[in-house]
Amino acid sequence: MTAPRYGSIRANALSLAFGGLFLVTLVGQAIAGTADHNARQVANGLPTVSLLDYVTSSSFGVDVMENWQSEYLQFFLYVFATVWLVQRGSSESKEPGKEGTESDREQQVGPHADGESPTWARTGGWRTALFSRSLGLLMGVLFLLTWAASSVAGWAAYNSEQLGQRQDPVSWVGYLGEADFWNRSFQNWQSEMLAVGSMAIFAVYLRQRGSPESKPVGAAHADTGQTG
Repeated sequence: MTAPRYGSIRANALSLAFGGLFLVTLVGQAIAGTADHNARQVANGLPTVSLLDYVTSSSFGVDVMENWQSEYLQFFLYVFATVWLVQRGSSESKEPGKEGTESDREQQVGPHADGESPTWARTGGWRTALFSRSLGLLMGVLFLLTWAASSVAGWAAYNSEQLGQRQDPVSWVGYLGEADFWNRSFQNWQSEMLAVGSMAIFAVYLRQRGSPESKPVGAAHADTGQTG
């Protein structure tokens, strides 16, 4: 049997599947959020809103951005942390003693690149240095952008509540010092740290046959960096 082409659906099934699930769950959040918001509006004797009005509101925006920024924070920290930190026995970790950025030969950069290596891996200089860290840097930039968007949406939602309670609104800078902003941020961040830490340690002792996120079923608990 020939291997699937890179451009085929089969060869990109993982990203396509999660892209589809993302859209389905985002639509589900919008529909459920509208229903929940309107139920509270009716209970308070206020007018209901349409689906379009809700998905363009600060309430929906802050909920979405809070989740996105915490996910990108998780990947940003994980990508960089696994360069230097290890967990003995975990498939998510390098073997103890192999911490660090590794040699050019091991990373196949510069003169050690082959004909199929990305162009920027072969050229050397700042291009190779940038490309060598591009994944972590992208995750970091996306985290900062979504965190900034979360702060703006949260600020709008906070001021809406302030005005509804006949209290003075605050500036965006003022909102960054409010407990509401940091409560929202830490609430999402702590769940991501728990998930990553749990996966790292559970992968030492538990298995999922056929998954590259797990060691082979018969691998010893102490074997590190193996995938199934």
